[in-house]
Amino acid sequence: MRILLSNDDGYFAPGIDFLARALAEVAEITVVAPERDRSGASNSLTLDRPLSLKRAANGYYYVNGTPTDCVHLAVTGMLDQLPDMVVSGINHGANMGDDTIYSGTVAAATEGFLLGVPSIAVSLCSKAGAHFDTAARVALELVRTIQRENVREPLLLNVNVPDVPYDQLRGKLVTRLGKRHKAEAVVPMQTPRDETVYWVGAAGAAQDAGEGTDFHAVSNNFASITPLQIDLTHNAQLPMVRSWLAR
Repeated sequence: MRILLSNDDGYFAPGIDFLARALAEVAEITVVAPERDRSGASNSLTLDRPLSLKRAANGYYYVNGTPTDCVHLAVTGMLDQLPDMVVSGINHGANMGDDTIYSGTVAAATEGFLLGVPSIAVSLCSKAGAHFDTAARVALELVRTIQRENVREPLLLNVNVPDVPYDQLRGKLVTRLGKRHKAEAVVPMQTPRDETVYWVGAAGAAQDAGEGTDFHAVSNNFASITPLQIDLTHNAQLPMVRSWLAR
């Protein structure tokens, strides 16, 4: 089995190293990740300049682009064979609810999915980053399950793991995405040249966090597994919009 690893925290981030060492038990691993932290890059592709691919001393490849660039470059130009799976992470922080729209971690997995490769995004739900080993073990178990089930249909999973020791994890739950409150306002600051600049505000707290959501699972020490899809069509509104054009 061949697995392509990427992330949005950069090739030097601890999460991708934990993931590479764990998944090496079951697969041949290739790491292609951004050269720097590209958190929040979403599904952006770099189209205004060429990309460079370099190899670090530890054997990981890094790209001067986005997480999506990394997976796209690897799958369509670098690798001799299509990987059997793309795994992105382990992100240092949660990617639940609305986070998935902005997340570079989820975007790297999404690019794999769009290129026809079963893909998983894995995040550790804490900025403390104390138990990457727990998230790596959950990822390994999930990869083994997918191998065993011999999944044939397109697959994109968003996995969020509580930052607790593995023996405190209560299990895994299949969930839907919850929803956050509106993000906090931007924070203005003055530069030494007396110019006003703005920091993007923090994400809002969980709003839709009831039973069955990713937020609820993680808050109760379960790993959350959410199958995602890419179809953005609002099917329920199709008749309404058609009616506008018929008048």
